[in-house]
Amino acid sequence: MNHWLMKTEPEEFSWADLVKRGDKGEAWTGVRNFTARGHLNAMKKGDLVFIYHTGKEKQIVGVGEVIREHYPDPTDKAATFVATDVRAAWPLKSPVTLATIKGDARFKTMALVKLSRLSVMPVTATEWSQICKLGGVKG
Repeated sequence: MNHWLMKTEPEEFSWADLVKRGDKGEAWTGVRNFTARGHLNAMKKGDLVFIYHTGKEKQIVGVGEVIREHYPDPTDKAATFVATDVRAAWPLKSPVTLATIKGDARFKTMALVKLSRLSVMPVTATEWSQICKLGGVKG
């Protein structure tokens, strides 16, 4: 199993919105970066994903699960980009902020720190475990 991080603007689509979708989940559409597209293509059903709120919050708030692998993004008229479907799995007991991650030397090479503008990124097994501990959940 691989682990990922997906960013969302909470005022447009938040963790609470994903939770409301229930088991049917939500199509993760609108990604328009070729590197992020590669990550969406690599996601497999059952992979776990950190859901990260951008904007003022800048924090990981929950864990999602990939429930449908990549397919053509229905919002992309040029048929260049893909979407995946994700459902909410569980919230973090304590959100993990970007400031906490940046302040911890264990995360100095994490994609969230080094490639801060990327909207979909891999998370290593070690990073996953450490962030889950910080968030008060099992990894």
